Amino acid sequence: MAATDDLKKTFTLIQQERQADLEQYQQKILQKSITQKKKDGVCWYPVKLEKTYIGTGERLIIEVQRTNNFEQRHSFQSGKAVSLFSNATNTPQKDHVGGVINYVRDNNMVITLNVDELPDWIEDGALGVDVMFDEISYREMEFALKTVIKAEEGRIVALRNILLGYQRAKFSNEEPKHDGHDASSKSPLAEKNTLNPSQLKALEKVLHAQDVGIIHGPPGTGKTTTLVEGIIRTVAAEKQVLVCAPSNAAIDLLVEKLSDRGLNVLRIGHPARVTEQSLSKTLDARIANHEYYKDLRGMRRKMEELRTLAFKYKRKFGHEERAQRKLLLNEAKALKADADVLEFYITNNLIEKSDVIACTLVGSSHYVLRGKKFNSVFIDEAAQSLEPACWIPLLKAQRVIFAGDHQQLPPTIKSYEAAKAGLAETLMEKCIRHQPETASMLQTQYRMHEAIMRFSSDYFYDGALIADERVKNHLLKEDDAPILFIDTAGCGYDEVQDPETLSRFNKEEAVLLIRNVENLIHEFGEERWLEEKISLGIITPYSAQVEYITKLAEDSATLVNLKQLVTINTVDAFQGQERDVIAISLVRSNDKGEVGFLGDIRRTNVALTRARKKLMVIGDSATLGSHPFYLQWLEYIQANDFYKSAFELMN
Repeated sequence: MAATDDLKKTFTLIQQERQADLEQYQQKILQKSITQKKKDGVCWYPVKLEKTYIGTGERLIIEVQRTNNFEQRHSFQSGKAVSLFSNATNTPQKDHVGGVINYVRDNNMVITLNVDELPDWIEDGALGVDVMFDEISYREMEFALKTVIKAEEGRIVALRNILLGYQRAKFSNEEPKHDGHDASSKSPLAEKNTLNPSQLKALEKVLHAQDVGIIHGPPGTGKTTTLVEGIIRTVAAEKQVLVCAPSNAAIDLLVEKLSDRGLNVLRIGHPARVTEQSLSKTLDARIANHEYYKDLRGMRRKMEELRTLAFKYKRKFGHEERAQRKLLLNEAKALKADADVLEFYITNNLIEKSDVIACTLVGSSHYVLRGKKFNSVFIDEAAQSLEPACWIPLLKAQRVIFAGDHQQLPPTIKSYEAAKAGLAETLMEKCIRHQPETASMLQTQYRMHEAIMRFSSDYFYDGALIADERVKNHLLKEDDAPILFIDTAGCGYDEVQDPETLSRFNKEEAVLLIRNVENLIHEFGEERWLEEKISLGIITPYSAQVEYITKLAEDSATLVNLKQLVTINTVDAFQGQERDVIAISLVRSNDKGEVGFLGDIRRTNVALTRARKKLMVIGDSATLGSHPFYLQWLEYIQANDFYKSAFELMN
């Protein structure tokens, strides 16, 4: 087989994924009434237009407020594409306009619209907001794959063969030379001495890789620190790099870290999808602060005035008026051309001056980067990145550095068949599988007590992880066990499936978890907990269980008092995060020994490695023990005396 055959298969799988995603979207949105969509949480209706204003980059922003169904859960969140519609005419072809959510709080939603002025129908009322299907991402992924498949020459041909294992990756013996370019307010070598031996080894891999290098960062090992150091050193040698990640949250974190180290970072992307801290680094914000922006704004304003004046002429007018209108429109057109040239100059000026161009994988297809090439492209969270999305920035690369951990969460895939057929395997994983020498694993972890780390290290990382001296014996309180597993076997705490969402929950297990968390807080002392700002995360793999635990927490006087220190969410939402104390509800409890969703043990690896000082897990050993991974984990728990039966705690 050739690399192109592999890519053709991937192309088929991403088309399959697009179809599955579209079908799910259609089931949720297109084929349902407004009442049903509201119930499913994919529509807000009716909404009231609260205010409109011009935001960053002269973009039109509106704020809407829903006027009923306040308690209903919904799937609206920052960065999602939405459609604002009016149901006033009550016809199937509703008036609508696209936009992107800036943020959602309580019953208010702020949306950046994809138009320059408010549509007339907005005054008709009966407004609503629908979640939209993300067509653009698929289009860009498919275009990139087609380009890579068709390529017959150029660097992409070599990268295609190397990354898919048909050609060996090369490493140079020398580090790239520092060309005197001041990439950072600190010396590029300033932090080299603060890195541990495995981080230094990974940094060397980054600096010597001619084609591909991989920073493999297990939980708490300082992957981001090492990656940032690699970027700084590369910028010192190459003047500019492209840095990407699959999500806006991941790229914004890097933007913050790189900016803190003194690098000039330009964030490419829709301002509505960017965190507040990164907003000032966006292209829109930088254009607005450019020395020539006043001239650009003046041109645009004059152009609009001329257009407005031209269209004041009615349809029934004479030759002179027609000539006058033509003159005004030509003048506006000429001004627009001048404004476009000036904006092009400002944009290129900002790009040239930047040390780092940062964007999502799909965002790297942005028109301002068209035709641009980079010697090095860095991809963070590469183990969560779909392969087709990685090829988008790789079209601009001479070499690539991946960073991530393929033993943690994989990419989110809607089509079970496509995932099983190979779409779930990332480009980073393929590279490690074919050429393990391209990867360097970080080994010292700075997050958790040694006992919390040990099982994960032995099972996923060949026992190679070492707990740093500062955390290895770190406990919540003296003589406390770092781990507690509460076994509900024999209690009759059976799981239940939500008929609508198909998510699972376990009410009795949730109650037991909250009770034991409260006991832990009382033993430690509520005042001391607040004083020392002990952070608590409550994690479960199922969204229905998150919902039920959240309700219980709201009814708990103890947890309400500590509200600002408590986070309740799914495992997926916790990747990359950590807390002093983590409590996990595993939910599954049935006679058949079915673990379902828990069968993806990488997800469980994420859950088990979030705690710094105390890990509490509640589950049914009779159900869990049917899976070899959980059986091994239960043996570890028993051997270290971290086990308690729920019956003991009841008494």
